[in-house]
Amino acid sequence: MAKQQELYRDPWGVIIAAADGRHIEIIWTDDTAQMSGEDFVPWLERFAGFVEDGRYHTVLVDARHFRMNPADLSMDWRDRQIIPRYNAGGLKKFAFVMPPGMPAIGSAPAAEGPAEFPTGYFGELADAYEWLDIKMT
Repeated sequence: MAKQQELYRDPWGVIIAAADGRHIEIIWTDDTAQMSGEDFVPWLERFAGFVEDGRYHTVLVDARHFRMNPADLSMDWRDRQIIPRYNAGGLKKFAFVMPPGMPAIGSAPAAEGPAEFPTGYFGELADAYEWLDIKMT
């Protein structure tokens, strides 16, 4: 990604935004293995606030090192509390970069649940950037 600004960092991840104000990312760390559902909720709420307030066009979540137990994730909560904030911010595209073997990698990007934007799943960062129309430097 071209010029960027770090918005937030803790042991679980980093939130960075493009200087042009069009793109924002999460880069998760291996330390998310220690993350609980109670830890995840405020983290994602913080990120949703950045997306909503910043009116970013594209989001990338680099989940290659996301280690939180999937049983602690609530997609229903995300659909009710987070996705409407992304919609309100005018989000256009959402991309996940996933670890190898994730079944959704390579499927056609599509809107999910209440999302008003397509979500794509990629195995390579370069492929996600290409779909999001982000220039790597």
